[in-house]
Amino acid sequence: MSGSGTTAGDDPLQTAVWRLRSRACWADAAALLQGRTAGASLQRAALLVERCLYTEQGWEDAEDALRTAEAQAHSDEERGAAACERGQLAYTATLHGVRDRADEARAALGRAAALIPPDTPGRALLDFRRGLIAENLAHAPQAAEAAYRRAHANASAHGDELLLSFTWRHLAGLALREGELAEARRGFGESLRIREELGYLVGTAPALASLADAETEPEASRLRAEAARLSRLLGGVPTWLARHLASAQPATGPAAS
Repeated sequence: MSGSGTTAGDDPLQTAVWRLRSRACWADAAALLQGRTAGASLQRAALLVERCLYTEQGWEDAEDALRTAEAQAHSDEERGAAACERGQLAYTATLHGVRDRADEARAALGRAAALIPPDTPGRALLDFRRGLIAENLAHAPQAAEAAYRRAHANASAHGDELLLSFTWRHLAGLALREGELAEARRGFGESLRIREELGYLVGTAPALASLADAETEPEASRLRAEAARLSRLLGGVPTWLARHLASAQPATGPAAS
């Protein structure tokens, strides 16, 4: 959930990894990083953990990649980043109902917090993931908002545009729950704009669907149709988006959620 797309001066390897990742080809992207440095092993693990989130598959591959990254990590920051990915995988398994690993997720992110220095890009990602647990596992929206805002400020300070697209989207989701439609539309719109500018195609369909939840007709239906079209182009990824689109209702007023 971190990154900034590619530019003309980027490393060709990272450009190739980004293009594959953004098009839902995580396994192909991970294969480019096989057998490299500790940093590459961490990046490979992160790619395969992200695949689990979007596809609800590939759990064993992600576990194997994580074990490799944990074994190769030497500095506190590397160990903290590996723990952060361990927490995300456990959270994702819990969220998708594969297995309840909520305690493992909290413990791993706690380890990461002890290892990752404040005001670093890794800390921004950690705060965001702690917000996810607060929102979706602990059902504590106030704690989630505080964590998202810390992540948002830190990601902005470090120019992590992709992470900003996630913090915008989740802060907007909390605003929508409170009936704050204007704030929700603003946040969802910013998330969509960033993902389109970065070319993060796999995240664009969810961003379209989220914005639709805060819009009225006919705009809501148009956005959902575009989200469904893009998801089909990517082979039905994210797997959970079709269920969301089928159950979603357009916003009609301040009480919509």
